Amino acid sequence: MAKDYYEILGVSKTASAEELKKAYRKLAIQYHPDRNPGNKEAEDKFKELAQAYEVLSNPEKRARYDQFGPDAFNGAAGGGFGGGGFSAEDIFSQVFGGGGGRGGSIFEEFFGGGSSRRRSPSGARDGNDLRYDLEIDFIDAVFGVDKEIRIAKMNTCDTCKGSGAEPGSSKTTCTQCQGRGQVVMQQGFFSVAQECPRCHGTGQIIQKPCKKCYGNGQVKIEKTLKVHIPPGVDTNSRLRVSGEGEGGVRGGSSGDLYVVLHVREHNLFKRQGNDISCDVPIPFATAALGGTVDVPTVTGKATLRLKAGTQNNTVLRLQGKGMPSIRGGGRGDMYVKIITEVPVSLTSAQRTLLEKFAENLSAQNNPKQREFRNAAAQFLRDE
Repeated sequence: MAKDYYEILGVSKTASAEELKKAYRKLAIQYHPDRNPGNKEAEDKFKELAQAYEVLSNPEKRARYDQFGPDAFNGAAGGGFGGGGFSAEDIFSQVFGGGGGRGGSIFEEFFGGGSSRRRSPSGARDGNDLRYDLEIDFIDAVFGVDKEIRIAKMNTCDTCKGSGAEPGSSKTTCTQCQGRGQVVMQQGFFSVAQECPRCHGTGQIIQKPCKKCYGNGQVKIEKTLKVHIPPGVDTNSRLRVSGEGEGGVRGGSSGDLYVVLHVREHNLFKRQGNDISCDVPIPFATAALGGTVDVPTVTGKATLRLKAGTQNNTVLRLQGKGMPSIRGGGRGDMYVKIITEVPVSLTSAQRTLLEKFAENLSAQNNPKQREFRNAAAQFLRDE
């Protein structure tokens, strides 16, 4: 008895087109022959999934199937859509957005290929890009700095110039792939082109490998580089050092080095874009009477004049005292938050004076307290 197509895909009979596609995608990847080489059961399951999806994804065929079942397609129910005619490989490529063709990019994308650094038909291979994480101080991010870093990497062999062959020796055409660099492997019902395992995609066999790199075309080195960090960088800023990645092989170009920055936190300053903020505690008397306060900035000391009655959490702006823009065009600002500090301990004489001071305060001296008391009283009356 034929299996139910909905059961094969693991969906209900009311499943939407999107739910059908999602179920097929998941199972097709699981049972694809490239992931199950030599597994006849997985190959049969893959074909079965494609057949079920081919019918249920077509509204006309699905309606016919819902009415007559699998017999709708073998002539037993008064004519059908004909047997065969579908390709599991083509359906797979359509669902996953592939361009068709055997051994195409769709299989590379889902089953391990698709590197950004590719080999050319001549076997040339570009070097890989490298990443280096560098931690710098906050002030270095403000003014910029030059840093020396040391990296270990695979570099183009200077003896064979990346060819892998001993200087003066020759190469021969690979007999397994006939110089194409690829071999065609039959996997179930379709063929897949893969890199030749003998010549590793170069199409040529080295007769006499280079003694320094043993035919690899690359050697491991350590190198010290000076990196210029411009003013205004921030955490996750990325600097590109061209050509300082891994070396290319057989004429390929070198990769690049990307230096990713991490800026240490500062004990006084916090950054917000190109602006800087700083909390500045002041005595209660200064807040009440007014006066001047010295404030640290990234470019030196600045003096702020506070008016009498400056409230806690008042924020003052120092124009142009922030971070420089990494793209040029001036600096950000610095925002100073005034924190009024209440004494944590008092002498008896200080307490006596403060109590007399409190007795002499009137509502006019504390308008916010008056507003609060009035609002609170109104709220309690309403309750």
